This record gives sequence, structure tokens and C-alpha cells, in this order.
Amino acid sequence: MTKITYIEHNGAEHVVDVNSGESVMEGAIKNDVPGIDADCGGALACATCHVYVDEAWADKVGAPTEMEESMLDFGDGIQPNSRLSCQIIVSDDLDGLVVRLPESQH
Repeated sequence: MTKITYIEHNGAEHVVDVNSGESVMEGAIKNDVPGIDADCGGALACATCHVYVDEAWADKVGAPTEMEESMLDFGDGIQPNSRLSCQIIVSDDLDGLVVRLPESQH
């Protein structure tokens, strides 16, 4: 299991175990982390699972695809470290990953 820390816009932290092969979004949904709506269920058809990847993890999670960047255009408060959590697949290399949730998704 990989530990992922989700930090709400108000600073509340949720440290959860996520299985390798699942997405960061799935980990949030399965563990009732507020602020990840995932309206499309991870089909890359919305931006309701938007997160900010902590700077220390940017290289490990990689850059968004062109399609993901297109969907991010629909999100609020997009920053250079914005990602759709449905597109970040968990692996042992991401143990300790920290993502922050935008205020617009609370």
C-alpha cells in the first residue's frame, strides 16, 4: 500500500493507504476524502478531481497529457502544478505523495 496525503483547502489532512494500480482519485473516493467529486468516474471527461501536486512530487507524477491539459482548462484555480487525480496512477514510487485540494471543490 502507498500512503497518500490529501490536504483540503482549509488545511485538514487525510492520510490514506491506496493500492498500487489505482488512481489518486480512486483512493480519495474509497476513503471518503472530501473535495474530490469525480463526477465522470475517472473517464477524463470533467475536472472535478482537480488537485495540486506538492512541488516535491512533480517529477515523480509526471506531466499531464494533452487531453488532461484540455480538461484542466475547465477547472477553477488552475496552477502549474495542477493535475487531474484520475490520471495519476499510484505506484510504490509515490509513497508519501502529497496533494492539495482546491477551494472550489469543497
